[in-house]
Amino acid sequence: QVQLVESGGGLVQPGGSLRLSCAASRSIFSFYVMGWYRQAPGKQRELVATITTSGGTTNYADSVKGRFSISRDNAKNTVYLQMNSLSPEDTAVYSCNGRTQFYDYWGQGTQVTVSS
Repeated sequence: QVQLVESGGGLVQPGGSLRLSCAASRSIFSFYVMGWYRQAPGKQRELVATITTSGGTTNYADSVKGRFSISRDNAKNTVYLQMNSLSPEDTAVYSCNGRTQFYDYWGQGTQVTVSS
């Protein structure tokens, strides 16, 4: 089965930036769409951004549009999430998702904490 491993999380100051990576154990073309989700304490998991693996079409949650950017490097089997202008509201566990017709694959999650 396909393994997804996230990295790049950590503690940053408000206004700072982080770049998350999601590395797949094989070609990301295994998935039609990949995305990032997040879950903050006491809140539901929410979709942050998605990207199609072939065409690179993206979509974003309104709360992150203009600040976050999702991208992919097919040769490296990796999807990225560039996060800029971070605020404490962005604090959450961020998880990578890869979707096929019948199954969703998930990484283990990486913690992002935005605090002064």
